[in-house]
Amino acid sequence: MSVPLAAGSRSSPSPGGEVVVRVFGRTDVGRMREHNEDAFVVADLTRGNATLQPEVRVHTIGDRGSLFMVADGMGGAAAGEIASAMAIEAVLREVTEALTTADAPSEDAFATAIKRATATANGEIHAFALQHPEFRGMGTTATVAGVLGATVYLAQVGDSRAYLVRGGIAQQITKDQSLMQKLVEAGELTQEEAEQSERRNIILQALGPEPNIKVDLTAQQLRRGDTLVLCSDGLSGQVRCEDLARIVTEEADLVNACRRLIDLANENGGPDNITVIAARFDGEGLLLPEDTDPVGHRVFPLQTDSGQTPAIELRMSGGTLTTGSIPMQRRPTLEVPQPAPEPIVLRSSLNDVSLARRRSRGTLVALMLLLLFLTIATWWVYRSAERIVEQRRPAEATNPSPTPPSP
Repeated sequence: MSVPLAAGSRSSPSPGGEVVVRVFGRTDVGRMREHNEDAFVVADLTRGNATLQPEVRVHTIGDRGSLFMVADGMGGAAAGEIASAMAIEAVLREVTEALTTADAPSEDAFATAIKRATATANGEIHAFALQHPEFRGMGTTATVAGVLGATVYLAQVGDSRAYLVRGGIAQQITKDQSLMQKLVEAGELTQEEAEQSERRNIILQALGPEPNIKVDLTAQQLRRGDTLVLCSDGLSGQVRCEDLARIVTEEADLVNACRRLIDLANENGGPDNITVIAARFDGEGLLLPEDTDPVGHRVFPLQTDSGQTPAIELRMSGGTLTTGSIPMQRRPTLEVPQPAPEPIVLRSSLNDVSLARRRSRGTLVALMLLLLFLTIATWWVYRSAERIVEQRRPAEATNPSPTPPSP
């Protein structure tokens, strides 16, 4: 159940000091896919560094925060790869531009930047697909985590996930925008039944297929020792929550933690691309965890959401495309399986089908008989020619041509 953050309680009192993050990310094609349609980014927004170099893998959260994002592309061929890469680039660009002001952003401005950047990515991918019909229907999930101070803000579209591991226990802090999640919330399925369902990959939203989306914005207070894990469903669908918590808790080295998580997903089948980011938080700027600290899906109500927000405009070669405003309406998207084509049946009765099969067999027999006849005929002509030649040779031997007289 979603619990709105009460006004005035969005951030816990801080004892002062810095918040330090150790972070690593990794992606893998899996065992059954030819191409990797996942993408991810780790960025220190304060220092403008979006790499996995040592200075980013361990850094202090600055006054403009840090950004982690996982995107799982879809659409076939190269469309999924393009969509996830476009989403990463657009979100990072938009958030960076929104925060390049003289003053450090407030928590509301920071969360707004993440939400708007996600919506802008949707508009850009949708516009690209309109301009390139061969990529129509392309899309990607997006789990965007922005950390500012002692709080992580999450923008969610699709079914990639974010977990918080605290005290050896992993809890999902995003909510899947999927058919199974809806059925679980409606009491139609248990969580265990949803995880085993053949329809568990049907999602209700993605960036790109529709011009408008609804970005789910949540927030979670961080505590000293917390580990944030972002992943695509190639990991969450193959690795149990308990195993994720165990590996992350056992491994002090996040490089090894990411490797072990991906290896386990591959050992369990690896049917999809696998991407994971693990970020561990420490420092005097964080409180120590307590048993009463809430962890889960917690809605973050933006003050700017109280009124109508301006539409987002994207520049295109043919003019300007208005993609809509935030909040956006949710609509089903392309991950709903397409119905299988109906077989073409010329006659419905079993007698007619049987008659057709007999006719097919009769045609085959006729062709075989024709081939046999042609073979016999060829052999007969050859033998007849041989007999004629043999008959002519004795006649020529008994009637030699006359020898011309000597002069």
